[in-house]
Amino acid sequence: MKTSGGTTAQKRRAGEAAAALVEDGMVVGLGTGSTAAHAIRAIGERVADGLDVRGVPTSFDTRRRAREAGIALADLDEVVGPDAPGIDLAIDGADQVADGQLIKGGGAAHCREKIVDSAADRFVVVADPSKEVPTLDRPVPVAVHPDAWTVVSEAVRAAGGEPALREASAKDGPVVTDNGNLVLDCDFGEIADPASLATTLSTTAGVVEHGLFVDLADAVYVGTDDGVRTTEL
Repeated sequence: MKTSGGTTAQKRRAGEAAAALVEDGMVVGLGTGSTAAHAIRAIGERVADGLDVRGVPTSFDTRRRAREAGIALADLDEVVGPDAPGIDLAIDGADQVADGQLIKGGGAAHCREKIVDSAADRFVVVADPSKEVPTLDRPVPVAVHPDAWTVVSEAVRAAGGEPALREASAKDGPVVTDNGNLVLDCDFGEIADPASLATTLSTTAGVVEHGLFVDLADAVYVGTDDGVRTTEL
């Protein structure tokens, strides 16, 4: 079976390999998307066998999946801060991967994903081979304050990009994130310098968060037809 670029088996292998990194007593960031969902399922199976972990979900959908899998959940303010245990490991997917740099946000969860992934001691990306590219070139999802989408659109054009307001498929009007923001998908073509573009977007008034994850990943697990290819960064 093939789903959105990679096969189910490839995604399952990547997710299960990352789930095997989880140890008893850990706090784990739980990513959003089809490949991360396999990790959540695998962690849930280990919880049923006695593994003691707490998960920090990155979206409403992830929270629902984790609860169904029997994983105890925690809010960020319970695990991050003075005298808090911290997040030991985050497992999350990506829409594109190039030399360890990522574009995320196809599911419009990239704001909370970036918060959780960057707070973790170790962030492992799970993906299938279709997500690997020589140079990032997918439109960058940018979450914006609802009142600022036209202002941010002009700033994106000034930076050489072409913004498109993401429209919902099962409702009239635009996609609204879990946090109540709108999403602009911003096409910059090939992104030769992700770090510079990330800075430009981050310093644009009205931008809540963007989907460029620069120098955040610690490892990439790519599920293949016959195993998992791992890259330490």
